[in-house]
Amino acid sequence: MSTVPETPVLLAEYTTLGLGGPAGSFRRAVTTDELVSAVGEADRAEEPVLILGGGSNLVVADTGFPGVVVHADSQGVSFEEAGIDPRTGEQVVLMRAEAGVEWDSLVERTVAEGLNGLEFLSGIPGRVGATPIQNVGAYGQEVSQTIREVLVYDRRTGERGVMSNADCGFTYRNSVFKGDDRYVVCEVVFALHRAKLSRPVRYAEVARTMDTQVGERVPLDRARETVLGLRRGKGMVLDPADPDTRSAGSFFTNPILSAEEYEAFRELVLARLGPNTQIPGHPDGQGEVKLSAAWLIDRGGFSKGYGRGPARISGKHTLALTNPGGATTEDLLALAREVRTGVEETFGVRLVNEPVMVGVSL
Repeated sequence: MSTVPETPVLLAEYTTLGLGGPAGSFRRAVTTDELVSAVGEADRAEEPVLILGGGSNLVVADTGFPGVVVHADSQGVSFEEAGIDPRTGEQVVLMRAEAGVEWDSLVERTVAEGLNGLEFLSGIPGRVGATPIQNVGAYGQEVSQTIREVLVYDRRTGERGVMSNADCGFTYRNSVFKGDDRYVVCEVVFALHRAKLSRPVRYAEVARTMDTQVGERVPLDRARETVLGLRRGKGMVLDPADPDTRSAGSFFTNPILSAEEYEAFRELVLARLGPNTQIPGHPDGQGEVKLSAAWLIDRGGFSKGYGRGPARISGKHTLALTNPGGATTEDLLALAREVRTGVEETFGVRLVNEPVMVGVSL
């Protein structure tokens, strides 16, 4: 494990937004043992700890983080066959990946090896350790659908443990890990299937792009390339040459309303925007309706490319707030607050940030 005490490390160099001040101290952990050791030592010294992966879901204060930043850079990946799934007749393969493994490289590997279950999560930046925290998802797939278990370090007891899928408390973009620093995600075990075809397509946009039907299965490599193409078109695949990708991905989660709340929302929209307005609402099968945050932002008066000072909304997707260059974290937050207030005043719906806030709040 390496420690870098001499020159302050700017966290902007480790976040996809390119924002964030200096770390109090910075340690790089290249194994699970080193990750556990670094966090344990800092806890015993009663120092604040920030565990950093790919920095793709962080908004860090301009003043930085005054404690110990532990950079999870462990790279271990292993596979184990685990019998036949009686529902599909396909071989189940358990893939164990350490927290520091780059997520999209791992997805690419599973597709190349003929393992389905993660293909529609292609192109998402970040590292494995963050995926259960956010219950990362896109295009109709979530990691909770394939996570078998998570190896954690319990900072309260100082011991390692294994949490089952049920223990993780997965919900939409949420889990028991989010908003609570008790557990350090060290390794994740995914239950994948050996197959030439993807899991069933669940997202209408993906189905249209591939000229297929929702519920159909397609070749794994085709599923991955389709998703990568869609994400690139929205500035959601990291590209140093494209300032629209200098973001934290989707800045706001899609709001979920009860049936009663949705009906009131619908009446307000039709009254304000006209009786023929098409409202993108997706019933979740449990009596609630998921709205499109991107639609709310756009119809709330904030179009692609809208700016406030040096920070701006992506020119490709209204859900991404970007730092094209020269912005500060406070600039970005000012834009986010303006968008949140505008949407709430127009539609009565309060947007909630998806990225983790470090030393700041929205």
